[in-house]
Amino acid sequence: MDSDTVVSLPHAVKKLVSPGDTVALEGFSHLIPFAAGHEIIRQGITGLTFCRMTPDLLSDMMIAAGCVDRLVCSFFASGSAGSLYEIRRRIESQDPAPLPVEEYSHHAMTLRYHAGAARLPFAPISSFVGSDMPGINPDIRAVVDPYTGKKIHVVPPLNPDVTIIHAQRADRKGNAQIWGIAGVQQEAVYAADKVIVTVEEIVDDEVIRADPNRTLIPAHAVDAVCVVPTGAHPSYVQGSYDRDNTFYRDWTPISKDPEALREWIDTHVRATKDHEEYLDTIGRDRIAALRMAPRPSGSVDYGRRPDASTERSSR
Repeated sequence: MDSDTVVSLPHAVKKLVSPGDTVALEGFSHLIPFAAGHEIIRQGITGLTFCRMTPDLLSDMMIAAGCVDRLVCSFFASGSAGSLYEIRRRIESQDPAPLPVEEYSHHAMTLRYHAGAARLPFAPISSFVGSDMPGINPDIRAVVDPYTGKKIHVVPPLNPDVTIIHAQRADRKGNAQIWGIAGVQQEAVYAADKVIVTVEEIVDDEVIRADPNRTLIPAHAVDAVCVVPTGAHPSYVQGSYDRDNTFYRDWTPISKDPEALREWIDTHVRATKDHEEYLDTIGRDRIAALRMAPRPSGSVDYGRRPDASTERSSR
């Protein structure tokens, strides 16, 4: 691991994300790496194949900003707050340009990341039998199960050039810890060639070692760690801040109007130098109102071997 693992988000994106890359920005319900997506927009990186389970507001933003040429996804949704009108315009009307989409189910996307992480040629899936999905996605192939002789489907591995995730905390080496809904972050990290982890805070090594089971992303898989407090806004981070539901509700009329959408991107993303300035445009009082009160989950005892002096004194 390089000594400069902890870097600024603009530095990490500039160094590790290139035009034309396949990028995965994962986080399921919470821990969605909005700040990283905004930084890709700021740097004007284009031609991306964008991979995301549940393309959401972040997908709408990056597509509207002209960063995405192709979408690989499952289950279009905006957090139960309305429609994603930029995506709808691209798919339904090819306005202002068509958007090629490679669609899977949640389970199939998960299996693709699993296969990518294990460097397998494909992953079998049984839930597409009787589904229309293979008819719209030629990469979902039917094969014969060599053990039962029955028909089964397979999906190809997904190996992003870059995976970006958000986590609650990490140490300076890059050991990142997640609690709450884990999603497919671990699988997407191991499937990728390069990995950026944005975190709410950097903590001492001892904090990570005291609770090792929460280390879903070990340091050896991480190329850059970026400290970006509130980096998942408007989504939430378990234990830190709530989802900005007002933002999600407001997104429907914003995205419905192409001019209003591009004005929002110009004002809140392109005209800001970093995530801190983005938060200023949202309003610090509004951000503060999302903060969660502490609710520790308790502790566990991992145990330790007694040292020699303790053993002698106990005899």
